[in-house]
Amino acid sequence: MDRLSDIALFLRVVDLGTISAAARSLDLSVAVASQRLQRLEKGLNVRLLHRTTRRLHPTPEGLALAEQGRELVEGLEALTQDLRGSADNVTGTLRVTLPHSFGRQYISPLLPEFLNRYPRLDLCVGLTDQVVDLVGEGYDLGIRIGILEDSSLVARRLADDERVLCASPDYLKRHGTPQRPGELADHQCLVLSSSRRRQDIWHLTDNQGQSEAIQIGGRIRSNQGEMLTEAVLGGLGIAQHSVWHIHEYLHSGQLSVVLPDYRLTETSIYAVMPQRQLVPPRVRAFVAFLGERLAEHPVWALRREDQ
Repeated sequence: MDRLSDIALFLRVVDLGTISAAARSLDLSVAVASQRLQRLEKGLNVRLLHRTTRRLHPTPEGLALAEQGRELVEGLEALTQDLRGSADNVTGTLRVTLPHSFGRQYISPLLPEFLNRYPRLDLCVGLTDQVVDLVGEGYDLGIRIGILEDSSLVARRLADDERVLCASPDYLKRHGTPQRPGELADHQCLVLSSSRRRQDIWHLTDNQGQSEAIQIGGRIRSNQGEMLTEAVLGGLGIAQHSVWHIHEYLHSGQLSVVLPDYRLTETSIYAVMPQRQLVPPRVRAFVAFLGERLAEHPVWALRREDQ
């Protein structure tokens, strides 16, 4: 058990960057923490850390221990906390990556409640629209929206991701309102660019289940959804957007749904995690919390009067 506790200390040093910060987080003196790290290095007969004036960096051997040892320590932590059965035992640092806009709009406001529920838990959040390598970057879980492609991850569906075509009333007044999918080819369509899949073909399905694929184009492409939101609000074209992103503009009348009788490809909002035999309690607690808050009646649900 001493070896496992020393590895847990080493992981905390890697996460926080200094022995003093790791020692404080574990209620240890710096001297005791240093002695335990030296004991670990001596027992393994390898150097685990490069020591610089401001920060510690893991050696290649240290990186290997951090990658493989984290699962071992977290598995033991999950097992012991499950046996104790107390919510107060949700501890450690939860590392989460979130899509920028969705995370800022819908996850960030929930975090005070979550952290108040689990006062012994620390949180490290990364906001990015890029698909992050959870294992390589050291994240416990990520929130992803759309079609999942990485089969090595465990996913839990949190909510629907309803998407619509939308445009400003000014644009529709100047250019006309499409009545059939094929007419989109004659309009300025704002394209969300992505290196993972082609985005300039929109798939629409009518009420009889007949699908149609339309190749679209326009003057603006971006890999950032918020830029397309500004463009569509400015009357520059028709965009494909998740309702969670624009529901307030639909309700206020700043945007109108285009082709409301047609559905876009169905997608969802997921919590994704690396495959593990034992999921750490902090991860299960966060996923369950988001499931409670997002699944039943999401605040962005599209109302009939918005269409």
